[in-house]
Amino acid sequence: MFELLQHISSLASFAAHRAQRERADGVVLRELTAVPLPLPAGLELEWLGTAGYRLSCEQHTLFIDPYLSRVPLRAVLRGERALPDRPLLERLLGGISGKVAGVLVGHCHFDHALDVPAIARHFGASAYGSASLVRLMELHGLGESAVRVEPHRRYELGPFTVTFVPSEHSKLVLGHRVPFDGELTCEHLDALSPAAYKCGQVWGIRIEVGGTSFYHQGSANLLDDEIPRRPVDIFLAGIAGRRFTRDYWSRILGRLEPKVVVPSHFDDFFRPLGAPFGFSTNVNLAAFPDEIRKVSADFTLASLPVSSMSATPSS
Repeated sequence: MFELLQHISSLASFAAHRAQRERADGVVLRELTAVPLPLPAGLELEWLGTAGYRLSCEQHTLFIDPYLSRVPLRAVLRGERALPDRPLLERLLGGISGKVAGVLVGHCHFDHALDVPAIARHFGASAYGSASLVRLMELHGLGESAVRVEPHRRYELGPFTVTFVPSEHSKLVLGHRVPFDGELTCEHLDALSPAAYKCGQVWGIRIEVGGTSFYHQGSANLLDDEIPRRPVDIFLAGIAGRRFTRDYWSRILGRLEPKVVVPSHFDDFFRPLGAPFGFSTNVNLAAFPDEIRKVSADFTLASLPVSSMSATPSS
């Protein structure tokens, strides 16, 4: 009960000081974006907003939790149908050349998985993830392009070596429960409201390519014993919900020992593409650097500008 009251108090404080908090978030974002990522020549990483990334090497691309068809908040509140915006995706993806080696999915909430079938179809690529992801692909007539992954198996996808690590989703509903928990069980596309995109199995994703290793965590929780104690170069850290996970930073940083920590999932993913950049409710990016430094001052902190596919922060 005490923790619940703390979360409610934090939300109320944010509401009372929203403009001030977002200015502080903006200052930190500009500082982090000014720090270059140590990537070798030929390896490119783009942040697509939310927990989405595009990683490219040797004319091959991986998409990770790509979410471009932004669902408005009213669709969540009203339970409206939520499907990929095909014309938008065709326009945004049309300039990408080379081969898409795969589309990787950490969990099946709409802000991580909604666009995966359309992107897989556009590029003739396979999508990798949970049983819920396979069901989503089947609903779109793409069951043959879905791969239900096995924990800790190494998948060789073009120049990328990918490993899926069993994980958990943070309890975003005031620290009490995971939103839209369970497995995706829809029987028809017309029933795919935002709430129908159930979380399903959650994965952390380790990627090795070009002598560089990445670890993508779309939601701020973990299963400690599942994460091998193998250092990574770059930790792509979804930070929404981190305050709802006990000792999150000390637990996961102690296992990953990353050289660089890159935050994500702090942007307002209800805003349409092209709208001014906004921050997600009470995620508090401004507190992120101090939280990491409490664990160690040895980690480099950086951020990426959102890709040209997405909206850009206003000055």
